[in-house]
Amino acid sequence: MMANDHLNGTMPPRCSSFSSRSSRTLAVLTPCAACRMLRRRCVEKCILAPHFPPDEPLKFTVAHRIFGASNVIKLLQELPESQRTDAVNSMVYEANARIRDPVYGCTGAIFQLQNQVNELQAQLAKAKADVLNIQCQYAALVCIKTSRSPQTSSEESFDGLKNSFDESFQSSNPSFYLDNEQDPLWDTIWA
Repeated sequence: MMANDHLNGTMPPRCSSFSSRSSRTLAVLTPCAACRMLRRRCVEKCILAPHFPPDEPLKFTVAHRIFGASNVIKLLQELPESQRTDAVNSMVYEANARIRDPVYGCTGAIFQLQNQVNELQAQLAKAKADVLNIQCQYAALVCIKTSRSPQTSSEESFDGLKNSFDESFQSSNPSFYLDNEQDPLWDTIWA
């Protein structure tokens, strides 16, 4: 008798499985993680269901713990649907950061990243200054060798200057000899 009531649709199905007695599939919607935690019925157009699936309960737990369910729902209702996923991801990230660091939250992570950017920019500026310094020293050595003014020698290509500097350096230092064809490091230094 109970099986007939189940097939006729008078009794609600207990699980989402395929009935062997019927050719149709019976499906029961699993409540989203938010509705399950709040112990309420998950309606068909639940605003939280697309963002807090049932297989990710920790995602809503974290957001609920920091912001509260009513604030999460209110925020999602005020946003257009295209921005809701990004807002949920941001809330979950901020909530996780607040749990890790209750004082600074995500601003602590932002501050650390800004410090890293500043340090890297300072290192880059120093490296550029070092490269410019080496280029100026090279041009000055070539000017001394060729007895030219710095303005006219800087207009020439570095390839011609490199060859004249290499020849003069090798002739003035017979104990130090570098073969340019065999040493690719020499080419990368002066390129």
